[in-house]
Amino acid sequence: MKKKIVLLPGDGIGAEVIESAKEVLEAIADEFNHSFTFSTHDIGGISIDKHGTPLPDETVKACKEADAVLLGAVGGPKWDNNPSHLRPERGLLGIRKELDLFANLRPVKGFKKLLHASPLKESVVAGSDLLIVRELTGGLYFGTPSERSEDGQSVVDTLAYTKAEIERIVDNAFQCAQRRRKHLTSVDKANVLESSKLWREVVEEKKAQYPDVTVEHTLVDATAMKLITAPTEFDVIVTENMFGDILSDEASVLTGSLGMLPSASLRDDSFGLYEPVHGSAPDIAGQGIANPLAMILSTALMLKHSFHLDKEANLIEEAVEAVLNDGYHTADLKLQGEGHKVDTNTMTKLIVEFIKSESATISILGCYS
Repeated sequence: MKKKIVLLPGDGIGAEVIESAKEVLEAIADEFNHSFTFSTHDIGGISIDKHGTPLPDETVKACKEADAVLLGAVGGPKWDNNPSHLRPERGLLGIRKELDLFANLRPVKGFKKLLHASPLKESVVAGSDLLIVRELTGGLYFGTPSERSEDGQSVVDTLAYTKAEIERIVDNAFQCAQRRRKHLTSVDKANVLESSKLWREVVEEKKAQYPDVTVEHTLVDATAMKLITAPTEFDVIVTENMFGDILSDEASVLTGSLGMLPSASLRDDSFGLYEPVHGSAPDIAGQGIANPLAMILSTALMLKHSFHLDKEANLIEEAVEAVLNDGYHTADLKLQGEGHKVDTNTMTKLIVEFIKSESATISILGCYS
């Protein structure tokens, strides 16, 4: 398989974790006879400094011509006082819009060695493995009018969705559920909101097209409670923009470390932008101690959702878990029991070594031609 991948390192530790992701993908390409070509472009604060804009036209053009995009991180205190159109985050929002990325995927998986760091009891979070599918371009954040009255005494925000917008995110979620444990939880507020009533109607219409997936409807407040009392009961959660924003942030603390969480933003042809959930961490940039695992796990999402290389993606995920189980960790991670603290490069090399050793074993067993 031949694929073109655009790398957007961005700010802070972005360049370091992007380099780790590239090394892992090169190992996958070598072991499984793929050809990945990479080009690097600017976004965010570094782009403001170099080009006077957080999103240059050249970056947009390169992303549109690629098969997938990997993004490190954007932002930092250096640009906090910039006017709104010159904030690094505008680059991220802009590229999502330019690429028509409407589905945000946030997988949350509990790694055994890290569960003790969760704010919840280990017995509650053990075995957690869920995926939140969030609609990214509609709803309350984008509805108009959104304004305050001239006297400042009243405000209005508008929650608007078309049926087509709901249908495409629901289809995406059903397809994700088919690749996982075939259970979909649709989250809404259909007892109050007209938008949620339409949302629930669409899910009911769509489920006939996916007879192998079990569907459950839950209200957003009940879901928020269940996420912290019984997270293992969820497989795929699909919901609208604001609910997804809130629930995905709530779920992100379950596993005990933001440094382990990847994400994907997709459009309907499987093209995607993949990035870690963590920020740019400018305080540790350039020190070689950044945790690359969320970025590496984001490459697994890319292989799975954009390139449909499930076996290669699963191998990366297995490598991450195996290295953690062997006690290796970066400075931000607190493993249970004795561990070996390593830097960014060493962690990356350990992942690559596992991939190469497991690939050789698979080849010997005849699982790959």
